[in-house]
Amino acid sequence: MQDNTVEWDVAGMKADKKRPSAGHTFLKVFLVFITAIAISIALSWPVIQNFSKIQEYALRFKPEAEFQATAARIGPQNLKPYLESLDKDLAGIQKKMSVYLPKGNYLIINTSANSFRLMNEDSLLREGMCSTGSYTVLQAGEKQQWIFKTPRGMFKILNKVTDPVWKKPDWAFVEEGLPVPSANHPSRYEYGVLGDYSMILGDGYMIHGTLYKRFLGMPVTHGCVRMGDDDLEAVFKSMPIGSKVYIY
Repeated sequence: MQDNTVEWDVAGMKADKKRPSAGHTFLKVFLVFITAIAISIALSWPVIQNFSKIQEYALRFKPEAEFQATAARIGPQNLKPYLESLDKDLAGIQKKMSVYLPKGNYLIINTSANSFRLMNEDSLLREGMCSTGSYTVLQAGEKQQWIFKTPRGMFKILNKVTDPVWKKPDWAFVEEGLPVPSANHPSRYEYGVLGDYSMILGDGYMIHGTLYKRFLGMPVTHGCVRMGDDDLEAVFKSMPIGSKVYIY
């Protein structure tokens, strides 16, 4: 009996190898599934890593693909007239746009990038960094505050000054924790802080130089536009009174 029992157990084990249990089958399928996923990721990983490059490549050649599709649609015999028509349309659009370009030199200031472009019609004369408003808020009690932002819109150079003197407004004293003096008190006048030139835009706003050149390209001013020495001189000499300044 004992030998038969042992023999039956061994037979049962052999039978289990031939017919796996449900749990064993699930585990085997699960391992195969995980392995398949791992292999898929391994094979596609170079594509995933270079997705941005592939996307850039596709975007770069999309116009060419569209042109090829258009050329195939209209036929090779009509391609030359089609291109001539496009050139004519483009010339017409450029002519219409030129009407809106200012005459003479003008300045474009980008307050987001803190950069400027000196233009003459559609030609770029000079570009560089500048500094514009910090958008910080200065509070003076409960009823008075200043927001240091550069105004946006179209402006004109109302006046030009060499060796400008800064007449400090009230906020300059409040910011320093000092009592605000009378309107024409000598302490309001400060020399050598605006650079060699300034261009007046109105309402207290100017384009001028700075002692803090390391901050050019950053939003750190109280609303005026600051430039480096060389850029300021070039713009000053290129922009007569009445020239337009576009700030956005």
